[in-house]
Amino acid sequence: MTDHATRQRRRIRLLAAVAALSALTALGGCGASGDSDGRGAPAAAAPSAPATPDGGTPPTEATDAPPAGTAVDACTLVTKTEAEKLAGTRLEDALEKPEDRDTCTYTGPLSGPTAQVEVYVGDGAKKFLDIDRELGHKLTPISGAGDEAYAEDGTVFVRRGEVWACVRLVRSEDPATYRKALEAAARTAAGRL
Repeated sequence: MTDHATRQRRRIRLLAAVAALSALTALGGCGASGDSDGRGAPAAAAPSAPATPDGGTPPTEATDAPPAGTAVDACTLVTKTEAEKLAGTRLEDALEKPEDRDTCTYTGPLSGPTAQVEVYVGDGAKKFLDIDRELGHKLTPISGAGDEAYAEDGTVFVRRGEVWACVRLVRSEDPATYRKALEAAARTAAGRL
């Protein structure tokens, strides 16, 4: 088996892990924590707490604070037009998944050529980078892209503040052909984080 085929199989396993992580994250925010009655309606409010023996009321439990920042839609980090420029070919519109805005995938038409641009933002992007580091992938720093950015064959990772994003290009040509275009995509995505 060639080194390239081995890397592709590892990436497929990685993407499956990222998809599983995204699904688990989504389940955590979809009523799995008991905030619904199972039919989509909010659960009934809990009865108020009884008074303490000294006549006072017990301390209230802390509630979840609102998120520090607004979630970033992965499809706004790299638009379809920018994805087509990166891939060097026409691509289909990204599938609309309002519940899953941390991933965005533009695929090539069935008639070809083989092309796909994937964008990840948040925990999935960071996990992708962590796994590639564990696998010993060669990561090259990218200058001028966010607070931290790296490139490897076919993929770039960028961080701005606490948020990570990843742009991955799938083409059958030599990945070096697209290195500069991917680095430009990293800079564009960082500017939108």
